[in-house]
Amino acid sequence: MGVRLDDIDYFLAVAHHGKVRAAAAALNVSQPAITQGLQRLEKELGFPLFERSSRGMQLTAVAAQFRERTSTLRASLGDAIKEAADTHLGELGLLRVGVSPLYAQRLFVPATVALHRQRPAARLRLMLHLNDALVAALRLGDIDLSINALPGVVPADLQALPLMDDALVLVVREHHPLLARRRLRLADLSDAQWILPGPAVAARRNVEGRLAEAGLPPPRVTVEVSNTAGGQLNRLIAQSDLVSIMSEAQLDTSLGEGLAPLPMADARFTRTIGALTRKGATLPPLAHRFLELLEETARAGAQPVRRGHARLRRSTGA
Repeated sequence: MGVRLDDIDYFLAVAHHGKVRAAAAALNVSQPAITQGLQRLEKELGFPLFERSSRGMQLTAVAAQFRERTSTLRASLGDAIKEAADTHLGELGLLRVGVSPLYAQRLFVPATVALHRQRPAARLRLMLHLNDALVAALRLGDIDLSINALPGVVPADLQALPLMDDALVLVVREHHPLLARRRLRLADLSDAQWILPGPAVAARRNVEGRLAEAGLPPPRVTVEVSNTAGGQLNRLIAQSDLVSIMSEAQLDTSLGEGLAPLPMADARFTRTIGALTRKGATLPPLAHRFLELLEETARAGAQPVRRGHARLRRSTGA
């Protein structure tokens, strides 16, 4: 007849609780069902599982060893069942992704096109925002993962999957007076007016930190960008004397038209771009596949990743 899975569950429950009544309550079945299941299992195995006394049900010596092995196998089977169910739901489910505007075209779009070809029934919900808002949404559970610049030290509650290296550069309009200086230094920016994202955004903190290291005051921010409109305001930089910061890669696109990087080493900030997830969170298979596609996209057209960021371990689901 073979061993029944529910009888194994009955056995493990009684072994855990020590009494049939408590096991029946935990499994939401009747006590006779538990008793009959144990009898079937003992008959199938050919040895007694419990010594019954007024104190409850005590495992026999051989049953204690059987329990240890069976618990591990049952847990693995449960994980396999859940994984199969998640795979089915994930292929047809919803993936919530947050993306920095800088990397929507370079990473998100190619990976999404590939995902749509493989899983045409899958649905994606996109949050396009700056990295401070993305990390906040990730921590709240509003998104499954975010694609943005990784912090120098990944917070303990998050895990990072590095994808590519990118650089931020300080930029001004072409023919800006600063570009005419023979030897440009950070101190020459003391009187400059800036267009920058909000103070919680990493790019803004990079600028403030670099100026502070040089003993200079923080930037005089004339225009503060608090949402994803920054890329639409590059024309403002090109038509004014404002100083700003942008992705070096953007300078080679239409967004960089009329702009020039400041020619000094201190005006360049190298950083790693990647995907962030919550540590300990269980990602659906759809998210795992999307992360794989992001890696493939990065390998196909991005700069290699610098060392120093911990890899995201998919085996944990986070």
